Amino acid sequence: MTNIKLITPSYGLLPGVILFSLLVSGCQTIPMQPVPETATVVSPGVAPESIATHEFELIGDQNMIGTLATIDTRENDTLSDIARHFGLGYNDITQANPAIAAWTPKPGSRVLLPLSFILPDSPHQGIILNLANMRLFYYPKKESGKIYTYPVGIGRQDWNTPTGVTYITTKKANPSWYVPDSIHKEHAKIGDPLPAVIGPGPDNPLGFYAMNLGFERYLIHGTNKPYGIGMQISHGCVQLYPEDIETLFRKVAVGMQVRIVHQPYLTAWHDNSLYLEANEPLSKWSGDKARLKKKLLQELRQISTEKGVTVDWAKVDRVIERSDGIPTPILLQSPSEMKMAESAILIKHPDRFYQQPVVGELKNNDLTALVASFNSEIEAQKLAAMLMHQGPMIPARKVQKDNNYLVIAGPFKSKKELKSVAKRVRMYFEIDIEPLKPDSVSVN
Repeated sequence: MTNIKLITPSYGLLPGVILFSLLVSGCQTIPMQPVPETATVVSPGVAPESIATHEFELIGDQNMIGTLATIDTRENDTLSDIARHFGLGYNDITQANPAIAAWTPKPGSRVLLPLSFILPDSPHQGIILNLANMRLFYYPKKESGKIYTYPVGIGRQDWNTPTGVTYITTKKANPSWYVPDSIHKEHAKIGDPLPAVIGPGPDNPLGFYAMNLGFERYLIHGTNKPYGIGMQISHGCVQLYPEDIETLFRKVAVGMQVRIVHQPYLTAWHDNSLYLEANEPLSKWSGDKARLKKKLLQELRQISTEKGVTVDWAKVDRVIERSDGIPTPILLQSPSEMKMAESAILIKHPDRFYQQPVVGELKNNDLTALVASFNSEIEAQKLAAMLMHQGPMIPARKVQKDNNYLVIAGPFKSKKELKSVAKRVRMYFEIDIEPLKPDSVSVN
């Protein structure tokens, strides 16, 4: 072990999306605190009420649900923590808040929560998964007039999640992951050989629940890396937050239909206005963007004729250009995007977001390691936050020393655990961490 010395990382702080897409995401074969279905909100002069995050009522032919909300950030918040607490994915929260740093939002920043969704243009039955906005919709047969929705992680560009109609063939709690040959080869190339089988437990990429689909070697399952939800991260499978897959697993039955679509442009007639939700087509369909846009414009013209209304075509272009997944009214005289955000419900900040990572207190003789040193406090905080949101979590903190900001990992239970973390940090961040002597750094 060494005393602290300053080192400069070579990775240049990988963007969050790139980082998470590199992590193991098990696919292609087969006790947490309960998450609330609603979140407490406070509006000026109004008693606390609740806002739906996962479960919604459906009336008649309604095809738009939910509402926009906002929350003000506090010290050490991340957009990933906020997203998970409110049933949103990384894509949802970052696209809706492009001016806010995902890992280091300034305290007091007002974050828009896009808790409004247009339903896919598909029969309202079984499970519908829209790859374009990485969101799953479940229509329970035994709960007429209800719909459940969850953010998902899907296949990376070279491991695309398939589209089409299939069904759930099997369900298994505490599954084992039989690692496919293709994934063995992929991990061998980066110096991370995998065993033939990974049994149930925290190291299993399938999480604690898995449901096989009729598409051979594809599943809907949980994850041990929850902060990748809302990204193209998997080897083709569909991943949910651990708390969401547990709920869905208990509700659905073997034989349920699953329809997977790619619908980047969605429309809805809601509250006597026409709404458009635009998402950027996934890379597999990028060459089809002009045709998809042409089809959308034809649909909007047809609706405007049938309803006798006038579309604000300039606004339509802005919504498509922005492609942030937020349903936006597009008729002339409809509220502006700024007015929509201003009218969103302000949500009370909880004492702690659901499953928000908390680093343990360092004590004398704890095993720790120096990860990196920065001149910038923000860059140090960013790396510490990214380490904390790994799966499993790597405990890390920002520590000021003289005119520099250190990222210290730990405490670790054993040298074996420290060695394992060192391997992961080297693999995913291209940094060699250095073990520290006890009491060589103060965190006070």
